[in-house]
Amino acid sequence: MSLVHTVRTLGRGVVDVVFPRACVACGQGVEKNAAGMRHLCGPCQQQLHLVHEPHCSTCGHPFYGVMEENRLCEHCESLVPVFGRGKTAVLLKGSGRSLVHALKYHHALHVLEDIVTIMRRAPGYGEYLRGTVIVPVPLHPRKERERGYNQSRLLAECAVQAAADGAQVAELLVRRIDTLSQTHFDRETRRENLKNAFAMAPGAVITPGHHYLLIDDVFTTGSTLNACAAVLRDAGALNLDVVTFGHG
Repeated sequence: MSLVHTVRTLGRGVVDVVFPRACVACGQGVEKNAAGMRHLCGPCQQQLHLVHEPHCSTCGHPFYGVMEENRLCEHCESLVPVFGRGKTAVLLKGSGRSLVHALKYHHALHVLEDIVTIMRRAPGYGEYLRGTVIVPVPLHPRKERERGYNQSRLLAECAVQAAADGAQVAELLVRRIDTLSQTHFDRETRRENLKNAFAMAPGAVITPGHHYLLIDDVFTTGSTLNACAAVLRDAGALNLDVVTFGHG
C-alpha cells in the first residue's frame, strides 16, 4: 500500500470519528463494517435487492422461480428493443432507491463509492461490463447545468471501476431536445416524447468491432435507452447492449 493511500485512509478514518456519517436511507449513524459501504447502515445494506439469475435478458429484472431462458418480462413485452441484452444491479426499492435519489436529486456524490461496491457485488455485473465501451445517456445542457453533472456519466465511471479497468467511457451522444420529465408518462407517451431527442455528438465515431454498452441510472420502461440505442445503431454500432444501476 502506498504512503499516499495510507495517509488518505487514516485521514478518512479521523473524519468519520469526528463527523459520523449518516445512512442515506434511514438517517441513522453508519459504523465501520466489513461490508465496505460507508453511506448505508448495516440494516439498510441488508435491504438492498441485488439482482441474481434468472432475470430478463432485455432489462435485467429478476424472474422468481424457474423460467424459460431468454424470456422477456412484463416490462419488456411491448418494448421492441433496438439493443441486445440488458443488465441491472439492484431493484429500485428501499435503500437502492435511496442511493439513486441521493445521487440524482440531492447532489450526494459521496454515495458513488458505495455504488461501485454494489456494482462489484452484484452477480455477473462486473463481467458484463468488461471489454465494453460505456456510453452514458446524455442530459440536455440546461438540465446538466442545473444539476451540475450528468449522473449517467458518473455511473459510467463507477462501472469502469467495477470492471477493474476492463472498460472505457465514450460520450458519443448528445440530447438536443429539452424534453419534459418522463417520470409520470406511460410507455407510449415516453416514446413520443423522445422522438429525435438524441443525436450523435459532434465528431463522434463508431467503431463496428467495439462492444458498446449504454448506461443509465434506472430502467423503467426502456424508452430512453431504446431511443439512444436507435441513434447508435444508425451510426453503425453492431454490438450494442444496455446496463443500469437500478430497475423499477
